[in-house]
Amino acid sequence: MSLSVNNLSILDSAQQPLFAPITFTVSPGEILTLMGPSGCGKSSLLSAVAGHKSADFSYQGECYYQQRLLNALPAEKRNIGILFQDDLLFPHLNIWENLAIALPNHIKKAQRKIQALKTLTELNLVELADKSPMQISGGQRARISMMRLLLAEPAVVLLDEPFSKLDKSLRSEFRNWVFSQTRSRQLPVLMVTHDVDDVPVGSKCLHWPWNKETLDA
Repeated sequence: MSLSVNNLSILDSAQQPLFAPITFTVSPGEILTLMGPSGCGKSSLLSAVAGHKSADFSYQGECYYQQRLLNALPAEKRNIGILFQDDLLFPHLNIWENLAIALPNHIKKAQRKIQALKTLTELNLVELADKSPMQISGGQRARISMMRLLLAEPAVVLLDEPFSKLDKSLRSEFRNWVFSQTRSRQLPVLMVTHDVDDVPVGSKCLHWPWNKETLDA
């Protein structure tokens, strides 16, 4: 199921566009990367797709998932998952509770811990189940954060420079793992980054100032 953006533009409080209207489609299992300098509107574009409203910006254009117009839907109805630079794990919950809280509502309370522990076992991280986020490494927190996103069963995944705070030894491994997880689930992925090393080999990348001519660059 594809994510499509048609003539999307973001306007600041003075109604000036941050960038020219952008159009693209991300197919199931595909990773489309947007690259550009700081302040060019990358994260704001992700917010527009996710449906997060801002007092500082307004949006023009359309976003579709599976040909369904998303514009009128609030963020919680769009079923879009976002992975940020920070892991955003809940510090008052242990690791299995952080995973369990993301599971869809149809999963009964009695099954949530079982599912969370099963997921940790599959990640070879079950020994972390009862630890707090502050007791585990940055790389482990990043992996738990990504799996929490996936357990929520999103239709689309947005990546907002999620690898930028990891040290070099962990960055490549975590990046490859994230891409393998989204591809195996056939999820359309839109990623923003300023680092060319984050771009998957053979995938599409839009380079600033983002236009159709650079789509396959």
